[in-house]
Amino acid sequence: MKLTVFYDGQFWIGVVEQREKEELRAVRYVFGSEPKLEEVLTFVNGPMLSLLEKSRATTLVPHAEQKTKNPKRLQREAAKEMKQRPLSTYAQTAIQLELEHRKKERKVLRKEQREALMQRKWELKRLKAKARHRGR
Repeated sequence: MKLTVFYDGQFWIGVVEQREKEELRAVRYVFGSEPKLEEVLTFVNGPMLSLLEKSRATTLVPHAEQKTKNPKRLQREAAKEMKQRPLSTYAQTAIQLELEHRKKERKVLRKEQREALMQRKWELKRLKAKARHRGR
């Protein structure tokens, strides 16, 4: 599991990446202003795991052989990673899939609510018409 906190020009954002075998789950969390260490720790200890569990979208990660690397090479790669953009394309794909899934769910929910509201209005209109017909 990897948490990356970065500034996107407007907000501070945390991206959590979790790899399980060949699958990757990624969740995006907006901190807003620059988070202090305590805020990051409360996020890690609190809602981070529940957000990952809610995430349904996963992407497949190509399997690469893991060899032991030279410590100096690891240090160079870590420095290079710090200079680059913080997100992997796989994480971006997983986040995008999750956003699309939530968008579809919200659309279905809004449609059901709108239809229920229209049904209630229609029933009230019928009741008022009956009351007028009875002379009340």
